[in-house]
Amino acid sequence: MSDVATALNIVRGKISDAAQRSGRPADAVRLVLVTKTVSPERVRQAITAGQRDLGENKVQEGQGKAGALADLDPPPRWSMIGHLQTNKVKDVLSFADEVQSLDRLSLATALDRRLQQLGRSLDVLVQVNSSGEASKYGLTAQEVPAFLKELTAFPSLRPKGFMTLATFTADEAEVRRCFRLMRDIRDHALQDAPQGEALADLSMGMSGDYEWAIEEGATIVRVGQAVFGPRAVPDAHYWPGETTTR
Repeated sequence: MSDVATALNIVRGKISDAAQRSGRPADAVRLVLVTKTVSPERVRQAITAGQRDLGENKVQEGQGKAGALADLDPPPRWSMIGHLQTNKVKDVLSFADEVQSLDRLSLATALDRRLQQLGRSLDVLVQVNSSGEASKYGLTAQEVPAFLKELTAFPSLRPKGFMTLATFTADEAEVRRCFRLMRDIRDHALQDAPQGEALADLSMGMSGDYEWAIEEGATIVRVGQAVFGPRAVPDAHYWPGETTTR
């Protein structure tokens, strides 16, 4: 068994335990494996170990890896989890089955226009800035209800819930506060938003806090380094133009 498969099994076990602590079965939580800066070969090891849901932060990197893994049958399911520029919509739709970072109407417009040209639809999550930090993208909690109403104008988009990044801190109480805020936003949306019960998903929790997120109600966790180890500088062979360490 590869080191990736071993680490993946450990993470799956922790997800299962945290789900049980929250009164849910393990399959109530979807693991999106974050492949940021990870080579296609190591990603392939995770897929061989049974992982089908993959997440990317950068469009160009995601395109490159999706192409490198195009021989797989069935193909993995890719989620765009990073900030998405409107001029990258065509590229992201060439590989992504889901966008978890919908945070403004201009992006919804661009996505819907391209999707209608393609004759397809797309699962999306609304990104909320639960920490209140200026460095993070996403709507405020107060902006969410009006935004959900406006999304009804885009028939190719299928809103499925919400995504957030909690405050980057070791303070468990603060991290859980962010997660509880998201759960409250989701619960109110289930009752009041036009999309109603379709908005069940909560994508929150990463390698350092995914167990807390599950205990607070996450249905999706985005985990990378807990499986692949610390990130290295990306290889330009796979991601031309990507030169910064992330």
